[in-house]
Amino acid sequence: MEGTDGSFKKELVHDEDYATRAEAKASIFEYIEAFYNRVRRHSALGYVAPDEYERTHNQTHR
Repeated sequence: MEGTDGSFKKELVHDEDYATRAEAKASIFEYIEAFYNRVRRHSALGYVAPDEYERTHNQTHR
């Protein structure tokens, strides 16, 4: 979790100035769903992005 927090702070929150809590929540949700969970490489998957891993895994098991 500490690694995730550090990445999150460097990649999103550090340079942002949110006017409202709702704006911050929307930005954080977008970051997690669109970037972190889909694009960012994960060590548990052999340093492959989850979308890429799913495409590769699903093609080999059809």
